[in-house]
Amino acid sequence: MWIAYALISAICLGFYDVVKKLALKGNNVFIVLFINTLFCTVIMSPFLIGTLTDSTSNFVKPFNHLLLFIKAVIVTSSWLLGYFAIKNLPLTIQSSINAFRPVLVLVGAMIIFGEQLNTLQWIGILLGFLSLLWVGFIGKREGFSLRRNKWIWTGLASVVLWAASGLYDKFLMMHFKPINVEAWYSFYQLVIMTIVMAFLWRATNYRRNFEWRWSILMISVFICIADLSYFFALSEPGSLVSIASMLRRGSALVAFFYGIFILHEKDVKLKIIDQCILILGVVFLVLGSI
Repeated sequence: MWIAYALISAICLGFYDVVKKLALKGNNVFIVLFINTLFCTVIMSPFLIGTLTDSTSNFVKPFNHLLLFIKAVIVTSSWLLGYFAIKNLPLTIQSSINAFRPVLVLVGAMIIFGEQLNTLQWIGILLGFLSLLWVGFIGKREGFSLRRNKWIWTGLASVVLWAASGLYDKFLMMHFKPINVEAWYSFYQLVIMTIVMAFLWRATNYRRNFEWRWSILMISVFICIADLSYFFALSEPGSLVSIASMLRRGSALVAFFYGIFILHEKDVKLKIIDQCILILGVVFLVLGSI
């Protein structure tokens, strides 16, 4: 069942990247992120209230709130960097940069949690590495040099933080229910962004740089579903954070098709090869995990 949860998360993450691209066009990153954290908190508010009214809840202890606040800091930082990257890079390039996430999670999972992979899963991982090398080749052809383009570095920094969050999630799922983690870390994200916006609003007039779009709301909807599905996957007995993270890389397929057919981004043939390698890798991971 955890495989199905991971695949649902991947699909929602793909649509999450698409609506982010739509929402951020010409819009201020900080305002969009603040509204997203607000909507996420509203969506999860029934569960948030439920933990407060439950006398048996494990959220009465301050230390547990500290753990969720740390999660919120990591995710908010990753989102902020990722929003800037996806706003300034082609969607197909940014979604491909996100492919570094599962590789970092894999290394961390093997070191921290001692996860062991079977032959089919290793084939899937190796195909993932091959896909990453191919992405680097495509990026170079399109003029997005790692040494010269600051937005690629911004995207990579976002990926590192996202991978750290993914590993941290495995630890959190050992102690908390998935729905409660989503509710509380969403709330603490809103607290962080409220403080940030209060400071920035006094320094700069952002109202001229914002236009409401329904895609802003959909960012929150898709990320809530994606996160919850991922948390449920990690809470299942026998689940592997390395495999769940790699399966989530399937989200690149959704962003890829949108970037090619709607945004008409270039180097289609080379990117199709990359997606074929990706799909084959995911197939091997699924076969090795059932």
